[in-house]
Amino acid sequence: MKIVLLGCGVVGQGVLDIMDEHPEYGKVAKVLVRNTAAHPDSRVTADPEEVFAEEDIELVVECMGGLEPAHTYVRRALEAGYDVVTSNKKMLAAYYAELQDLAEKNGCDLRYEACVGGGIPWIHELIRLQRIDEVTSFSGIINGTTNYILSQMTEQGSPFADALKQAQEAGYAEADPTDDIDGYDARYKVALSAAAGFGILPDTEKIPCWGIRHVSAGDIAYARENNHTLKLIGSGRLYDDHAELCVMPRMLKNTNLLASVSVNLNGLTAQSTTLGPSSYIGQGAGRYPTAHAVVQDIISIGEGERTAGHCYEMPLNNDLTEEVYYIRTSAAEAFRSAAEVIDGDVIITKKIRYSELLPLLESCGDPELFIASVEE
Repeated sequence: MKIVLLGCGVVGQGVLDIMDEHPEYGKVAKVLVRNTAAHPDSRVTADPEEVFAEEDIELVVECMGGLEPAHTYVRRALEAGYDVVTSNKKMLAAYYAELQDLAEKNGCDLRYEACVGGGIPWIHELIRLQRIDEVTSFSGIINGTTNYILSQMTEQGSPFADALKQAQEAGYAEADPTDDIDGYDARYKVALSAAAGFGILPDTEKIPCWGIRHVSAGDIAYARENNHTLKLIGSGRLYDDHAELCVMPRMLKNTNLLASVSVNLNGLTAQSTTLGPSSYIGQGAGRYPTAHAVVQDIISIGEGERTAGHCYEMPLNNDLTEEVYYIRTSAAEAFRSAAEVIDGDVIITKKIRYSELLPLLESCGDPELFIASVEE
């Protein structure tokens, strides 16, 4: 199988390393990079036209990251009838419907195992479950960077700024950590999990998204004192006529399996009709775990395995589930109507729907508010 690789950064280089060690999986003929001087390999080029002019291409692997030009190149590959493997969750979440339609129209496969869960075969398992079952919900730690930060704060007592710096030094966080600590990375992954597990096309921008940028040692201490552990959780639940999707910190009971998933690991659980809960824990990021997932997709395509990509639109509605929320804010009085307990700057709400709480969150005027749902 003749392959062209778009992007040779952290993940792309890992893919190239594995493929060169295992030529039986396919031959990487061309590698598109921004700076050829940084890659002393005869296969590299900075010219996309040279890549797409390569004869007898069978598969395009995209590991560039970002929206453009990755989206344009993947679209071009699908229009030309090439199968595509991508690790680019941000791009795919933004253009999923368009690209899956193109793949279906042109008889191509569009695979994205590496977009969610790193080395965990999460997307594969969601698709596999559906051969027998309906996937009714999923939930989990879906971002290794935030899990590392929260683990350092919980287990080592590190302040947030120090834990973030440690994550950056370890290679788990980018120089600009916005996508991770504000929850956007997890939101892309929730959208793609819903596509694979529920067969729906969510509007990513409409998924409620709360990150950990403003988490404090006091929030960690409150969870500990109440036999809970704080994690950033991405979740989804499927109903007959709508879906609930959300990214939010959650105070998990210490008896919850996910409470023990530490450092940069991911942990995900799917609920399906006859199997019940099935859980997966493993490396959620990094060069070789993510590259491993890309190569697994390459092997599957080489073996002729196809995935069903068609999805349908379904409205999002987070109105049915009532939760208890922990809120820390300088504007505590703004939440009196929703509060069960007010203790200084901390509010514990009564059981309430997110849609009832949202107007209070939006109008309280506290840009450093921290919110977490509480597992009862």
